[in-house]
Amino acid sequence: MEIHRALGVTQKTAWFMLQRLRLALHETHSGKLQGHVEVDETFIGGKARFMHADRKAKASLPGFAKGMANKAIVAGILQREGKVRTLVIPNRERPTLHAVVRDNVECGSHLSTDDCHSYRGLYKDYIHQIVDHAETYVSGKVHTNGLENFWSLVKRGLKGTYISVEPFHLFRYLDEQVYRYNNRATKKKFVSDSNRFELAFPQIADKRITYDELVGRRFEQP
Repeated sequence: MEIHRALGVTQKTAWFMLQRLRLALHETHSGKLQGHVEVDETFIGGKARFMHADRKAKASLPGFAKGMANKAIVAGILQREGKVRTLVIPNRERPTLHAVVRDNVECGSHLSTDDCHSYRGLYKDYIHQIVDHAETYVSGKVHTNGLENFWSLVKRGLKGTYISVEPFHLFRYLDEQVYRYNNRATKKKFVSDSNRFELAFPQIADKRITYDELVGRRFEQP
C-alpha cells in the first residue's frame, strides 16, 4: 500500500513489483553448511484465538499441537557466524527432517537441535547434540537461539508489515528475510542499505516471472 500511494500505481501492480524484487533476492545455494550448525522448524500462520469459530476448529485438529493444524511448516538451517537457509516443508516427520539436514549440512559437522523425536538418528553422520526446551534453552554451546532469533524477525515482519501472507507465496517472503539476515551488519562487518542494494542488483539478471505464473493461473490450450 505504501508503494501504491507513493508511485501512484495500483495495489496489484505494487504487489507484483515487490514479488519480482523478492525473486531477485533468492539465493542459489552452493555447497553445504558446516562447522556448528543449528536446525529448527517453526509454524507460520494466524493465531487460533483470532480466528472465526469454523477456522479455529480446523486449526485444532487431533494429532497437532493446539492451534497448529493448517499452518505452514518452515525448516531453518543456520551456520553459526554464517548464513541461514529456509525451506517450506510438508511435515515434521523423520524422513523429511533428515533429508533437510543431509541436503544442507556437511557430514561430520556439529549439529544442535531441540528434542523433537524426528531428529533422532542423525548421530550416525553428525556430532548431534540436543537441548530439551522443557528443561533449558542453553546447555553450554548446545542451543538453537540463533534460529529462534531469526524466527522472531521473520514473524515480526510477516505479522507487523505484511499482515497476511498466503502459504503459496510464503517462500518468497522467506527469501526476503533470509537475504536481510545473511547481509546484516555485524560487529565484524558494516552493511548499509546501499550495500544491500548493490549486492542485490546484479541478481536481477535472467530472473523473470509473469503475473499469471505468480498467481498460479493456468490457461487451457485452444
